[in-house]
Amino acid sequence: MDPTLINLSITISESIMQKGLTIATAESCTGGLIAHILTEVAGASNYFIGGVVAYSNQVKQDILGVRTSTLDQYGAVSEQTAMEMAAGVRQKFNTDIGLSTTGVAGPSGGTPTKPVGLVWIGFSTPERTWAIYSHFSDGRHEINKKSARKALRLLLDYLENDQV
Repeated sequence: MDPTLINLSITISESIMQKGLTIATAESCTGGLIAHILTEVAGASNYFIGGVVAYSNQVKQDILGVRTSTLDQYGAVSEQTAMEMAAGVRQKFNTDIGLSTTGVAGPSGGTPTKPVGLVWIGFSTPERTWAIYSHFSDGRHEINKKSARKALRLLLDYLENDQV
């Protein structure tokens, strides 16, 4: 495991435990990597409640509550879907924070409007839900790793600043 990601997870662990918050993840393009990184730290069970790898649209709908109309209108890789995934996992697991990823890791599957490397990261708290857009280059493995790192940095920014 990348030492930078482990150090990031340790810092998140300290901050999230100090605040007494809980988190759940809903991952598509990262395939559980964020959950894996978070649980590499001893004591993660105090704040990491669980995660869903929602690779198919059916799982996004059935488990996370992503609306069919959202998927039909915007697609699986969209701001709207990322937000619904984050809110859905937060509600389903009854946590303070929901964190999601959806994107095109490649090497195939990209389109002119949704190219390989496009990733939406969703974030949900009881106060609000939002998503950020990123575009990463390199191969599939690097895109997944960069997506996970960006999502974890978003989480840390929220924890340290109570805002993003």
